[in-house]
Amino acid sequence: MGDGALSVREKSSTARVVPPARPRKLAKVPFVELADGRLQGVVSSGSDIGRVYVSSVEAGTYAFACSTNNNRPCGGARGGFCNHIRALVDEAVLQYGVERVARYLKVEVSGEDPDAHTVFSAMSRTRPAQGDRSAAAQVFSRFLRHLAYLELAPDTAPLPEMQWFPTTRAVA
Repeated sequence: MGDGALSVREKSSTARVVPPARPRKLAKVPFVELADGRLQGVVSSGSDIGRVYVSSVEAGTYAFACSTNNNRPCGGARGGFCNHIRALVDEAVLQYGVERVARYLKVEVSGEDPDAHTVFSAMSRTRPAQGDRSAAAQVFSRFLRHLAYLELAPDTAPLPEMQWFPTTRAVA
């Protein structure tokens, strides 16, 4: 079986990694992702070094959720976006770029030079409702997994837990 019989997906053994739009500092928002139909991530507390908030905004409806890592509700997320959501949007724009974030969240941004503030303002004007906080545990778990990979020493050997797909030449 030659390479011509393999699809592009089968020929590629790595996932495409999109470089960040701009470098960002990880102290305030150590984890941000566009996944599961939401912008979601982990935001550090400004007052307690041992506390983080798991925040998310749903694409399209902008329903938001924000709670601590031990599932207590955010005190600032009453009737509107809290500062953790604002920080999450700011860092997502740095990580992915304003166009990608706006497209993912289905936000209509106008103006000649849209930025994170433009995206945040457009979502805030819709007066979104508070959403379900049930995804917080899953997001926090992914964040902890992310931290575990950062603690590994650099190595070229494969990680057994990342061997999700069979080799491209495997025969059933």
